[in-house]
Amino acid sequence: MAELRTQPNTQIRGIVLDLRSNPGGLLDQSLILADSFLDKGGIVSVRGRTAENQRTYDARPGDLARNLPIVVLINGGSASASEIVASALQYHGRATVMGTRSFGKGSVQTIMPLPVEGALRLTTALYYSPSGHTIQAEGVHPDIVIQPEAQDPSQREKDLPGALPGEDQDSADGKPRIPEKSCPEEGERKDRVLGCAYSFLKAGSTESFLAEMAAREKRAS
Repeated sequence: MAELRTQPNTQIRGIVLDLRSNPGGLLDQSLILADSFLDKGGIVSVRGRTAENQRTYDARPGDLARNLPIVVLINGGSASASEIVASALQYHGRATVMGTRSFGKGSVQTIMPLPVEGALRLTTALYYSPSGHTIQAEGVHPDIVIQPEAQDPSQREKDLPGALPGEDQDSADGKPRIPEKSCPEEGERKDRVLGCAYSFLKAGSTESFLAEMAAREKRAS
C-alpha cells in the first residue's frame, strides 16, 4: 500500500475488500487482515465455558490505508474468518459493509484425537465481535443492503441441523436497500455489486451515493 501511494500519477480513492463467498480460514490470518486497517480497538473475542478458553485480540497501531475509505462486500457465503474481518471493520467505522447478510459461522471447533483411529470435533467456544455480540447464526448485517435480482438459494448456519442458536441482534431493518439492478456493471463479469462499491467510493459520501442510486433506479423504471 505504501509503495502504491508513492507511484507517480496514481490516485487511490479507496479500497474494496471483496469477501463474498469467502468461507473463511485461519483465525490468525483474519487478525492480520483486520489489523492492517485498524489503529486500535478489539478485533474479536473468543469465549468458551472456562476462563482458560477466553481471549481478546486487539489491533495494533499502523493502519496501512490511513484516511482511505474502505468498502467490504459480503453475502451468504461469507463465513467464519471473513465475518471476523467484516464485523471488526464495521464496528470501528473503518469500513462500510455492503451486500447481503453473511453466513453466521461463529463457533470454534477443537479436534480431539481418539484412542482408536479417528477424532472428535467438538465446539468449544464462540467468536464475539467488538460489539459484544456473537456472529453465530445471525451473521454480519450490511450497512447498505444490495438486494439481489434472484433469491439467494444458499443455506446459512442457522438453517443447518443442530446449529447453535445465536442472539437477538439489530437486523437490516431500517438500513438502506438498493436493488442490484440499479448498480452499474463493472468488469468483464459485469459485476453490479462491485459496481455499487466503486460508485460509493467515487461519490465521496453515503448521502451522495444513495442519491445517485435512487436517480439510476428512477431512470430504469
